[in-house]
Amino acid sequence: MVLNVAVQMDPIERINIRGDSTFAMLLEAQKRGHRIGYYTPDRLAMTEGHVFGAVQPLQVRDDAGSHFTLGEAKRTDLASFDVILMRQDPPFDLAYITATHLLEQIHPKTLVVNNPREVRNAPEKMFVMQFAALMPPTLITRDLTEIKAFRAEHNDIVMKPLYGHGGGAVFRLTRDDLNFGSLYDMFAATFREPWVVQKFLPAVAKGDKRIMLVDGVFAGAVNRVPAADDLRSNMVRGGSPKDTELTPREREICATIGPALKERGLILVGIDVIDGMLTEINVTSPTGIRAIKNLGGPDVAAMTWDAIEAKRRG
Repeated sequence: MVLNVAVQMDPIERINIRGDSTFAMLLEAQKRGHRIGYYTPDRLAMTEGHVFGAVQPLQVRDDAGSHFTLGEAKRTDLASFDVILMRQDPPFDLAYITATHLLEQIHPKTLVVNNPREVRNAPEKMFVMQFAALMPPTLITRDLTEIKAFRAEHNDIVMKPLYGHGGGAVFRLTRDDLNFGSLYDMFAATFREPWVVQKFLPAVAKGDKRIMLVDGVFAGAVNRVPAADDLRSNMVRGGSPKDTELTPREREICATIGPALKERGLILVGIDVIDGMLTEINVTSPTGIRAIKNLGGPDVAAMTWDAIEAKRRG
C-alpha cells in the first residue's frame, strides 16, 4: 500500500530531529514508500467547500543539520490526500481550534490523525478530567476562594495554565509559600481561561512517565526524570529519558482509557503518569516516540503506521 500523505506541522527547519516524534513518523512513512507532502498551518485556506494547503513535496533524512529537502509549493486540495498528520505543536489557542475546523471538512474521507473534531473536544488537561478516579486531586478554576480552599486541604500544590504546553508556567506552591498572592495575580492577568490546580506529587522527583498508546492500546513508555533543580520533567526543560516498564496500576490506566481513545479516533496519544496517577492525556502532538526507541523500546512510529494503514484498507 502506497499512501499519499501530507503533514501539517511547525516549520521543519526548526525541529530537533533527535527527539521529534513527527520526524520519526515521517521517516517511517518514507521507509514504507508513502509519498509525503508538507505544509504549515498558516498556509491553509478554505473556499467553496474545499480546503487547500500550499503543499511542498518532502524528503527526510536522519541527519541533523541536513534532515529535509523540500520541493516547490503548490496549492493543493487537501481532500486529494489519503492521510493528513495534524502535528503542529500547541498552544491550543484559537488558531489551533480553527485548524481543527478546517481539517474536519475533509475527515474521514481523508484520514486526519488525530481526528480533528476529537482533538478540539479533548484538550489535554480537560479531557483527562473524565477519568478523575485515576487522577490526583485536581481543580480547574480561576476563582481565588476555590484555590485557597484547595490549598488549605492539600497544602502542597501545583498551578499551571489550562492550555499550556511543554512545562511552561508550571509552579509549585507549598503551604507557607508567600508567593501565592503574587502568583495568583500574575496568572489572573496573563490567562483569561481557568487554570489547573493539582495536589503536588513528591514522587515526580523519580520521574513523570510518558506512556504512548496507539489506537487505544499501550505501545511504549519512557520515564522522564526532572533535573535536580527543576520541578518539570519535560525533556525540552532538561528532563532525562530513562527506560521503564509499566506497573500493574499503569496497565490498568491504559485499559481504562484505551476504549475512549479508540472510539474518538485518537490514534496516537501520549499520557502522563506520576506515581500511578494520571495527570494529562496528550492528543495534539504527543512526543516520546524517539526516546522510547532509542532506549531499546518498541518502534511506536511503525506501530502508528500499521494502525493508519489498517484503517485505510478498511
